[in-house]
Amino acid sequence: MLKRTLSGRRFVKPPYTYLIEKKRDGGEFSQDEIRYIIDSTEEGEIPQYQLAALAMAIYFQGMSAQETATLTEELMLSGEVIDLSHIAKPKIDKYSTGGVGDKTSLVLVPLAVASGIVLPMMCGQEQEYVIGTLDKLSAIPGFRSEASIKSFVAQLEKIHGAIVKQSTELAPADAKLFKLRRNTGTIPSLPLITGSVLSKKLAEGSEGLVIDVKWGNGSFIKDLEQAKQLARSMTRVGRSMKRRCVALVTDMNQPLGDSVGTSLEVKEAIQLLRGEGPDDLKELVLKLGMEIVRLAGVAGSTLSAKQTVQRHIADGSALETLKKIVEAQGGDTSYLDDPEKFPTAKHIRKLPAPKRGYVHTINASMVARGVHMLGAGLTKAKGKIDYAVGVSEIKKVGTQVKQGEPLMMIHYNDESKLESALEYFKAAYRLAPKRPTPPPLVVERVA
Repeated sequence: MLKRTLSGRRFVKPPYTYLIEKKRDGGEFSQDEIRYIIDSTEEGEIPQYQLAALAMAIYFQGMSAQETATLTEELMLSGEVIDLSHIAKPKIDKYSTGGVGDKTSLVLVPLAVASGIVLPMMCGQEQEYVIGTLDKLSAIPGFRSEASIKSFVAQLEKIHGAIVKQSTELAPADAKLFKLRRNTGTIPSLPLITGSVLSKKLAEGSEGLVIDVKWGNGSFIKDLEQAKQLARSMTRVGRSMKRRCVALVTDMNQPLGDSVGTSLEVKEAIQLLRGEGPDDLKELVLKLGMEIVRLAGVAGSTLSAKQTVQRHIADGSALETLKKIVEAQGGDTSYLDDPEKFPTAKHIRKLPAPKRGYVHTINASMVARGVHMLGAGLTKAKGKIDYAVGVSEIKKVGTQVKQGEPLMMIHYNDESKLESALEYFKAAYRLAPKRPTPPPLVVERVA
C-alpha cells in the first residue's frame, strides 16, 4: 500500500463546522484539510449529518482542479493500491458512466487483451435500473465475479484481462462517501464523481484510462455541457496524477444497440465479436477501442488503431480472449460458442406503434425501468435476476414505422409483470410526422 507524503508542516485539525462554512462560502480546501476530511470519513469520526452538509456544500460550490486532484489522491490512498509494474505489457483500463444497453465492456476488454494490452477491470455499482456488466456476465453459468486482489493480479499475470467486482480494499473512504452521496442527492457533483471514479480506477494499477462519459435521458448526466465538464475534469485530474487519459462524450438519449437485458445483451456482444451486430454499437466499440490501443502505444496513428481493432474482431482473437477470461472466472464457455444455450423467455410480444410516423425520441431510462419491471434487475425484495427477459429489435431514432409495426419485441415470463412494464415502454417512445436528425453518437473527444 502506498503511503501519503506529509506536507512537512504542523496541521491543526479544524472543527468540522469550520470546513463546512469554508466550502459553503466558496473557499478552497488545502491539501491537509482534504486529507483530514478523508481520514475522518474513513475512521467514522465525522458525524454523518456534518459529512452530509459538507457534501452538499461541495455540490453547490464545486472544487478547484487542485482540490479535485488532491481529493482523488487521498481517496485512492485510503486503501490498497495495486502494483502491476512487474507485468511488462501496457496497462490501460476503460470506464463508462453507465448507460442503457451499453455492453461495450464485454467487447472492449477481450479486444484490448488480444491487442497486447493488460486490462484490469473492476466494476462498481451501476446507477439505478441500469444493468451492470457483471449482472450480464452472471447469465453465463458458473461465472464468478468475486476475486481477491491476489487472484485478480494472478489472472492479469496469466491471461492479461479480468472483469471482477470492485474490491472493498480499494478506496474504502470513497465507499463510505458514495453511500452518503446516494442518500443526500449529491451524486451529480462533478468533483465528487471525478474523485470517486479515478480513485478506484487508478488504484487498480492502470497506467492510463479511456473514459466514456454518457449524457442524455438514459444517463444520470442529463445536460451535455455538464458531461463535457466531467470529461475535462477526469482527464485533467488523471494527467495531474501522471496517468494517460482520454474521454469521449457519447449520446445516451436512446438505448445503445438493439437489445436491453442480460442474456440478450451478452448475445449481442458475441455477435459484435463475430463482426456482426448493430451499427451504433459497432461504431462506439471501434471509437473506444481505437482510443485504448493508441493510449497503450500499440498503435501510433488513427489508421493503425482502426486496423488493429478491426483485425482482432475479424480474425476471432477477441472472441477467443473473452472465452479465456470467462473460463478463468469459472464460466461455461460453451455458451459463447453456442449463444442459443442462453435461456429464452416463454413469451415474446411486440410493442405496436400507435400511429404512422418517424421515431422522434426514445427515453432510454423508461426502457430500462420497463426491463427492470420484467425481472432483469436485482431488487431488495427478490435478489434474483431473470436472465431471459428484456427487449430486442429496438426501433431507433429516425426510423419510419407504420401503425401497428413493432417498436420493439418484449421478452417476458411473468404476465403479471408485463402490464407494469408496458406502461414504461409505451411512455418511452414519441413519434412525429417528420424525420428527425439523429444525434451524433460521439459528441466530443477530450484528451
